[in-house]
Amino acid sequence: EKSKKTPIVVDFWASWCGPCRVLSPILEKLAVEYGGKFILAKMSVEENQEKPQEYRVMSIPAVKMFKNGKVADEFVGAYPESAVKKWLDENL
Repeated sequence: EKSKKTPIVVDFWASWCGPCRVLSPILEKLAVEYGGKFILAKMSVEENQEKPQEYRVMSIPAVKMFKNGKVADEFVGAYPESAVKKWLDENL
């Protein structure tokens, strides 16, 4: 039994954002590979203005990891898969 909740990784993206289209499949692949160690959520900044503002998303793609409802870590930009894995490993 897990004592704490599963971390949630939120991908802030937009349909017109080229780097977002590069990063999204990497995050989706790793979500499967990591087998439930984190939950991947995607939030379109076009459809949702309030949450991105609340979490000070200035540029996209922006990825934030939430633990117990708070931002534990984040990165901005289309990281290569190896860098995303390193980030996940350091933060999970």
